[in-house]
Amino acid sequence: MTEQSTVPTTATASKKNTVPYSKALGLSIALHALLVIGLLAGDFSSPPKPKPTPAKQPGEPIKAVVIDKATLDRAVNKIKQQKTDQLDAENKRIKAAENRAAEAKRRRANEEARIKKLEKQRKIKEQEKVKADAEAKSAKIKAEKAEAIRKKKEQEKQEAEEAAANARSKRLQEEAAAKEAEALRLKKIEERKRAEIAAKEKAAQDAMLAQQMADEMARRNQARTQQVMTEIERYSALITQSINQRMIKDRSTMAGKSCRLTITLAPSGFVINVKIAQGDKVVCDAATIAIGKAGNLPVSKDPEVFKAMRKLAVTVIPEF
Repeated sequence: MTEQSTVPTTATASKKNTVPYSKALGLSIALHALLVIGLLAGDFSSPPKPKPTPAKQPGEPIKAVVIDKATLDRAVNKIKQQKTDQLDAENKRIKAAENRAAEAKRRRANEEARIKKLEKQRKIKEQEKVKADAEAKSAKIKAEKAEAIRKKKEQEKQEAEEAAANARSKRLQEEAAAKEAEALRLKKIEERKRAEIAAKEKAAQDAMLAQQMADEMARRNQARTQQVMTEIERYSALITQSINQRMIKDRSTMAGKSCRLTITLAPSGFVINVKIAQGDKVVCDAATIAIGKAGNLPVSKDPEVFKAMRKLAVTVIPEF
């Protein structure tokens, strides 16, 4: 009787101990989960304060699930490193954007300085042309004055010679008939020589004047040609700048690359045709699209300059 009553008593005690143990285990897991969530979401500048553990109840064994401190530290350090990496990446992106803005500003300043230099050179050429025209006009006036003086002297010389000839003729008329004939022969010889000398002098004067006129025409043509070339260079720069401003650029695919285009223009600046001569396809496609966006490109109102730039070759280099 005694042994039979002991068995159910032991089973009942075991069942009573299992229930509190399950409750304690669940409570421990919940507390540790809350602790981990708090550490992941909070500031890790100071070590976490220890959480109070529930007091054990007499007669109820509790088994808690313990999180390894090294594992927790690694998780915390990983989160800190991720935040640091994100901050570094953002700082680098901001720095890169600032560098690109500074580089674009410097390129714009260089381009404006270059355009100003070209404009200054054009004005200097115009001043040189005005000066050359004034010098040519002055030289022409001097040549006309010199020619007038020469003609006057020639006329005075002729008059003097004619007076001498008349006097000599009178003397010869008083001499014998033979001397008169000889005098007439000598006079014709002398007049022929004078005519030859005068013709040579006139030919020399004409040749000198023709040479002066040819030199002046060559100087004017050279000055005009230089002016036209300067204008073409200036408008080429303006057109290249206009294309660059409208291009969609990507440094990774366009850096250090270029495209050579031949553009046919109307007098209004309207683009009639664009032909790709050579260059990188990505840059050429972007430049062609930019020309389409521009509609009209800057052209010269000077007919001679426009005639020279109607079919214009430009090289587009992306500016970042």
